[in-house]
Amino acid sequence: MPLDPKKLKNKLFEDAIFSLDKFEKLENEAIKKKIDIVNLLLEENVINEEYLSRELSRQIKIPYIDLSKQVIRKDLLFQIPEQIARKNEIVIFGEQEGNLEVAMSNPEDLQTLEFIKKKIGRNVKVYIATKAGIRSVLNQYKRGLRQEFKDIIDQSLAASKSADKDLKKLAENLPIVRIVSTLIEHAVLQEASDIHIEPLEKNIVIRFRIDGILRDVIVLPKEIMPGIVARIKVLSNLKIDEHRLPQDGRFKIEKDDQKISFRVSILPVFDGEKVVMRLLIESGRILSLKELGLRGGGLEAIKENIQKPNGMILVTGPTGSGKTSTLYSVLNILNTTKVNIATIEDPIEYRMPRINQSQVKAKIGFTFANGLRSLVRQDPDIIMVGEIRDEETAEMAIHSALTGHLVLSTLHTMNAAGSFARLADMKVKPFLISSTTNVVVAQRLARKICSNCLEEYKLDKVTVGVLESQYNISEIMKVLIKEKVIDKEKSLAEIKFYRGKGCDHCDMQGYKGRVGIFEVLDVNEAIKDLIVASASSEKIQTQAVADGMLTMIQDGFVKAVSKITTIEEILRITKE
Repeated sequence: MPLDPKKLKNKLFEDAIFSLDKFEKLENEAIKKKIDIVNLLLEENVINEEYLSRELSRQIKIPYIDLSKQVIRKDLLFQIPEQIARKNEIVIFGEQEGNLEVAMSNPEDLQTLEFIKKKIGRNVKVYIATKAGIRSVLNQYKRGLRQEFKDIIDQSLAASKSADKDLKKLAENLPIVRIVSTLIEHAVLQEASDIHIEPLEKNIVIRFRIDGILRDVIVLPKEIMPGIVARIKVLSNLKIDEHRLPQDGRFKIEKDDQKISFRVSILPVFDGEKVVMRLLIESGRILSLKELGLRGGGLEAIKENIQKPNGMILVTGPTGSGKTSTLYSVLNILNTTKVNIATIEDPIEYRMPRINQSQVKAKIGFTFANGLRSLVRQDPDIIMVGEIRDEETAEMAIHSALTGHLVLSTLHTMNAAGSFARLADMKVKPFLISSTTNVVVAQRLARKICSNCLEEYKLDKVTVGVLESQYNISEIMKVLIKEKVIDKEKSLAEIKFYRGKGCDHCDMQGYKGRVGIFEVLDVNEAIKDLIVASASSEKIQTQAVADGMLTMIQDGFVKAVSKITTIEEILRITKE
């Protein structure tokens, strides 16, 4: 019988984790079961990492330190090299009575502790901290890009001026190599999804896309642009002397045990060649559906439908809305030794063990449709198609779902109800759509409020008036009560909303990280009848809401009142 985490008492939790006798070996099955209980408690948000660390601190008698808001003196921080600090999750955060204060996520790692003592030659006092707290200190290692470039920019200019027009030599020039590697390093540290290198008339603008928003990072001299572009072309195995045509390539790096893939696009523009690099962390941890932001009835609908042996599960939304991440989370749940899972993707964003992943190669004719045709001959139980974008792929996906396979894919539509019209546009018969589609998920990504500078506020009269004119506030209030984020119906002016004031932790943005907002359309008999009748998207949407579906705007309001994101962010990403 599955565990109900909400019924687990503190005594059971303490017995589960603290009888481990200071991390005793995990071969014992009883201990494994206790660890499973703790992991479940964490996953279900009954406890959090801070609570776990504080309890562990009490049990092993090592003091706990909250590092989330601490700014560390540079002379202390840099006594442990960044690479060692990141690899072993250990940082210096202070000194007291001649001893250095060291925080670790695993204070039982005596080997690392002894190494640090010898390296710095001083006595240390050990504290336990959460992994998140240590990460916030690790981010303080990064210096500003301007400071990083200060000592290499002059060398780069000199190299560019003295270059004998040999782009390959220029690409291997040490200052140019350092500039490109520094840009990449800072993009990874700041968790950017894209790097934009844009040539203007007199200089170069570097921008990072962080949490879905582009930010200017630094302006560089125009003279070093040829070297930067040449270096990126060499890394991506592109034609270094081609300046008139667009080029696409890719390369990979490894940093701090992470494998990071870069998709490179180079486009000729008026002032030179513009470069955009998409960062994909292949070795990143796949989030659970709850961590993505799914909850309540929508989460239960997905869990129920992914257990069906056949049919289609579709995830819709614009580019960059996190559709593929949702599919990977579903695959992670389904990935057992009892099933054969095959995918056809463009690109492969995460490597998953025991899943047969194929990469589209359009230049040689290996398209989604052709790849899917080959996959069905591989005896798969579950198939993931990166995107249904044409009639042939749609036909193959529908055929696979009809013949006993569970098919997961994405569509470019703005809401869940619009997916049926999109498939009909691809010449799929309505009765085939209704008989194969199990559930449709529509989503967007909203920036999360920075937890370090969160403050509450109430909406002004103007904003209240705008919201009341655009949305059915009465229905939203019913949803907020049903989801237990408010206890009774209130006016918008009475409800507490939240925002970030801006701090060093979030680079004064007020946001840190992203979360999904969703609408999950369960294809029941009433919806199937409407699909067969070729009903409009509006009628299907109305029926789905009547059946209990939360719209994206309603889910967004729930998350705004729950201190997860801001109402302004919800309005921005749901605007059509």
